Amino acid sequence: MPGKRLTYKDAGVDIDAGEESVRRIRNLVATTFTPGVLQGIGHFGAMFELPLTSYREPVFISSVDGVGTKLKIAIMMNKHDTIGEDLVNHCVNDIFTTGAQPLFFLDYLSLGKVDPKVVEQLIAGMVRGCKNANCALIGGETAEMTDLYQSGDYDIAGTIVGVVEKSKLIKGNRIQAGDRLIGIGSNGLHTNGYTLARKIFFEICDFTVDQFHPQLQTTIGEALLQVHRNYFPVIAPLLEKYDIHGMAHITGGGIVGNTSRIIPAGLQINIDWSAWKWLPIFQLLQQLGTVPLDDMKRTFNLGIGFILVVPAEIVTNLQVDLLASGEDSYQVGEVVHVSQ
Repeated sequence: MPGKRLTYKDAGVDIDAGEESVRRIRNLVATTFTPGVLQGIGHFGAMFELPLTSYREPVFISSVDGVGTKLKIAIMMNKHDTIGEDLVNHCVNDIFTTGAQPLFFLDYLSLGKVDPKVVEQLIAGMVRGCKNANCALIGGETAEMTDLYQSGDYDIAGTIVGVVEKSKLIKGNRIQAGDRLIGIGSNGLHTNGYTLARKIFFEICDFTVDQFHPQLQTTIGEALLQVHRNYFPVIAPLLEKYDIHGMAHITGGGIVGNTSRIIPAGLQINIDWSAWKWLPIFQLLQQLGTVPLDDMKRTFNLGIGFILVVPAEIVTNLQVDLLASGEDSYQVGEVVHVSQ
């Protein structure tokens, strides 16, 4: 028998909250629009006019990613204004390994319950990341899914599209024996290794997110929420000046796992693990969790977030230019022939 009238909101989906979220973010998102954007958010499809006159043979580069269980830290701290920036920066770094200029970004946000204030904070972080990369945030999707997520929980993912001139595409195919690996520093875990880090800090050690730790000189939560660096502004100006053979974004899999993805057959990398000092958070995680060294190397970036593979003869000048821009860099290894 039919019971009392049941609305969509009664079932767990609040359309009004979704519309309020869009109202809050509409003007914020518009601040990222570049000349290619033809339509504001809210249409059925995002519109972007490709700058084809600026390229002879444009190659479009795309990627989709998330930020893993770093979300758990944001939720534990009730601080949501940086996690969106993490997402954008991760995606920008990924496509930039090919030399691509970011064009536009789209997000997917799914929540147990739509809270317009939380949505606004998340999008504010994405806007900041997009503006830093001169990339337009042109669309997205917000889904309230009470049957899949607890109230307060959410997940985010992003898709990015960029462009590069075919003749300037960096694929790693020109990497050769004798090339050097130049590492650019990270500022923390970025967006990888959080499942292990959370287990060590919050289960084994029973820390809280607001607990200050002298080795970190900040709270556990703030150290874990350090924003994933965007390497595009630092390295893009160097691409016209230097012959860079390959670039790697150091994410899950660590330095060896990610750099090896761009190394041609018959070659391998030798890493000088003494070339830089681990950041305090990695030292602390290994100490508290008694994590084997090999596992540390495969799980975390250990303080190196991006690697350039370059001819040996340009290393000195390249590092001087990086230092002039305020960037420390490290010669972390070299390319060699595979041992027989």
